Amino acid sequence: MLYELRIYNCFPGRLPDLLNRFENITIEIWEKHGIRQAGFWTTLIGENNQTLYYMLEWESLADREKKWNSFQNDPEWHSKRAETEKNGPLVASLSNSILQPTNFSSVK
Repeated sequence: MLYELRIYNCFPGRLPDLLNRFENITIEIWEKHGIRQAGFWTTLIGENNQTLYYMLEWESLADREKKWNSFQNDPEWHSKRAETEKNGPLVASLSNSILQPTNFSSVK
């Protein structure tokens, strides 16, 4: 199992809009494409409270490529994402890393 850590730094004040998009739009579209989330987090105490962290679970890199590309090319995703950004983009920057559990990790 591989895990993808994605970090979204929002424009000031736009985190609630991004959370709403994930909760009410994105996760449903992911399910259609077989994408599984491992969790979502925001910052309670720290430097930036306008950041969303989340992790996705993948069987392999090939699994990720197939499912993520299918999601990225979904017309419904493009349409609904555009609706949520009619007042401007939500995300100022993002980063992602593909993580592999260690032998001693409680998550495999």
